[in-house]
Amino acid sequence: MRYTPKQIEKYNRQKYINQIDKITKNIFRMLRNNTELDTFRVKLNEMVNKLNELATIRLDTEYLNESHLYINRFFNKITQENFTQKDLEDIKEAEMSNLNRLQKMKNKTSYKKAKHKQKVASDGWE
Repeated sequence: MRYTPKQIEKYNRQKYINQIDKITKNIFRMLRNNTELDTFRVKLNEMVNKLNELATIRLDTEYLNESHLYINRFFNKITQENFTQKDLEDIKEAEMSNLNRLQKMKNKTSYKKAKHKQKVASDGWE
């Protein structure tokens, strides 16, 4: 079975997007579970390397762009030589808040169709 270039591009795009989502979810989970810094670095490094191995794609949505930038910033912060476990504890709440903001950004496009708004506005109960 042969795949068209468009199908291959779509597959690669979805793989890249899934990896971005996977990284943000794992960062949140590791922060929530108070993961040790060394373990945190190893796991984050593995995930970012997998992302870098994939073909870079153009990210169209604000959520994907922000997520990608966030991952890069956070990875650079965590991998600095002078970054300690205490530093991780200090930034934990702020980073969890940032990740929550990203999830809200992702979910804000849900249920935005005008046909849903009209049904609620004029459902005959006036």
